Amino acid sequence: MAAEEVTLSGHIQHHLTNAKMCSTDTGLAFNKACTDSGFWTWHIDTLAWSIGLGLIFLWIFRSAAKKSTLGVPGKFQCFIEIIVEFVGDNVRDTFHGKSKLIAPLALTIFVWVFLMNLMDLIPVDFIPALAGFVGETAFGMDSHDVYMKIVPTTDINMTSALALGVFILMVGFSIKIKGIGGFIKELTLHPFSSNNMFVQIILIPFNLLLELIALVSKPFSLALRLFGNLYAGELIFILIGAIGFMQLPLHFVWAVFHILVITLQAFLFMMLTIVYLSMASSDNH
Repeated sequence: MAAEEVTLSGHIQHHLTNAKMCSTDTGLAFNKACTDSGFWTWHIDTLAWSIGLGLIFLWIFRSAAKKSTLGVPGKFQCFIEIIVEFVGDNVRDTFHGKSKLIAPLALTIFVWVFLMNLMDLIPVDFIPALAGFVGETAFGMDSHDVYMKIVPTTDINMTSALALGVFILMVGFSIKIKGIGGFIKELTLHPFSSNNMFVQIILIPFNLLLELIALVSKPFSLALRLFGNLYAGELIFILIGAIGFMQLPLHFVWAVFHILVITLQAFLFMMLTIVYLSMASSDNH
């Protein structure tokens, strides 16, 4: 293993680096060869873990649906029904429009983000060390050149992609409910308005600037809030893991507290998505 891994900074840097794949003039390249590859670099660990956890979510809930019964439900069915009812109650209390999409979307966001966050509780050295071992024994690589981040929400690209999806839905719901004309009016005639048409025209640039900032800041804050909390939690786990064998008591204490963090962040992402879509669906102006 390379010498920089011995240092604490090298240890932290290694654990916080994504496994990368990019396209170069000579073909596909991985990890360090992708340093200067530009925008089109794939974080293959983030993609693999997020897609895999999404499939696990679908499999669990599909299994529950297939095994559901009108009689006395089993523990598994009760657990799934509690989650579905919890999400449904929050949707009914928060979303004031009419859409068959919102409840399934909220359920997907909550469970999927929770599962991605839950990966933070796996000991930080276990899977990266396993990946390094496989890379070294099977492919002859230096284990320090094998990267594996298993918490997708500690990657700003993943949280930004989720937030971008919410942003597209917000704009889509606004146009669907208000029409293109109504959406443009909302961006240009508020918050400042006047009965004088000439004054209103003068105010349009200011209104447009303020409304665009408010519109863009919603998904931007969604992405940064989820990323910041999970990245900080992962960094603390890495620092605790650097202690060695004495890490277990501290790891347990932080993991117990972090269970609240990962659940709360999934809940907040779901709730803010519902709130933003409810605001986009309102036709009050």
